[in-house]
Amino acid sequence: MSGWGQPEGASVDASGLRLGVVATRWHGVLVEQMLERARAAAKECGVADVLEARVSGSVELSVVAQALAGRCDAVVALGVVVRGDTAHFEYVCKSVTEGLTRVALDASTPVAHGVLTVDSIGQARDRAGFEDSREDKGWSATVAALEAAVTLRDLPA
Repeated sequence: MSGWGQPEGASVDASGLRLGVVATRWHGVLVEQMLERARAAAKECGVADVLEARVSGSVELSVVAQALAGRCDAVVALGVVVRGDTAHFEYVCKSVTEGLTRVALDASTPVAHGVLTVDSIGQARDRAGFEDSREDKGWSATVAALEAAVTLRDLPA
């Protein structure tokens, strides 16, 4: 289970920052829960300005994250990719990871990878931030992106 060894700290003071969140429509129940948790984390961190966008699937996350990175201080990408019987899972996961990393580096804007890459729906549910989930990826990805944005903002010139 990922999450072991995660850093302490449930929130950060990100007042005044603008957050972009892009979420997929695939696995809607799971992604909606993650989106709700991302909204809650942003509110807890003092972020009042949240720009949301939706895309069909995980491959489309990167291009919308790129557009959001030009308008926001931090971006969170949310989705679920479940392993199937073909190599499609590997291609999608690699594309998403490389795309979001490229956006973050090219835009000098934190982009959190809140895409669950799992073997089963049960594993995704256990990470989606439901009351009985062991992890809360929507929350943790949001706080991570905001913390990085605060760090960038506070770096000396």
